[in-house]
Amino acid sequence: MREILYSFFSFVINTIGADKMFKVGDNIFYPLHGAGTIESIEEKKILGEKRKYYVIKMPVGDVKVMVPTENAENVGVRNLVNHSVVDEVFKTFEVYEDEEEVSWSKRYRDNMERMKTGNILDIAEVVRTLTFKQKEKGLSTGEKKMLTNAKQILVSELVLTDNKDKEQIEQIIDSKIQETYDKKMEELL
Repeated sequence: MREILYSFFSFVINTIGADKMFKVGDNIFYPLHGAGTIESIEEKKILGEKRKYYVIKMPVGDVKVMVPTENAENVGVRNLVNHSVVDEVFKTFEVYEDEEEVSWSKRYRDNMERMKTGNILDIAEVVRTLTFKQKEKGLSTGEKKMLTNAKQILVSELVLTDNKDKEQIEQIIDSKIQETYDKKMEELL
């Protein structure tokens, strides 16, 4: 059943906002950067070529990113998810899945591929999996950095979608993961 829901939500997430021109004030998601608000649409001449750019202000990290308007869809820019998907994200942290033992470099590549999709459920799984792995055995330096980045990307979208501040969202994620981890450790005893 979970796989069916996951497939449905993946379809919804990846088709929301397709073939759409965004406008100033829209909250959008940009893969590998996170969610932000279009602050302006500016015409810039870069490398001798005039193009229109979305100037996106990211709420986490206080960063601005510029994306060419004509490439936005190709690079995965999309609308934010709705509240039913947010509920699924939080449910992701309530599941403990034993992962097969693989090298950290393969796990890193697999997780990077999941993050590149821009799918919030994939990103939530990366956060969950790496957090559990960190609690159990520790992470390589690269994976620690990936966990921090994945969590920041996830939090940025949830902050704008769920109308909570960064600390509240992080606390919800951390507590759900800790509850699931504690429950799993009790089962093993």
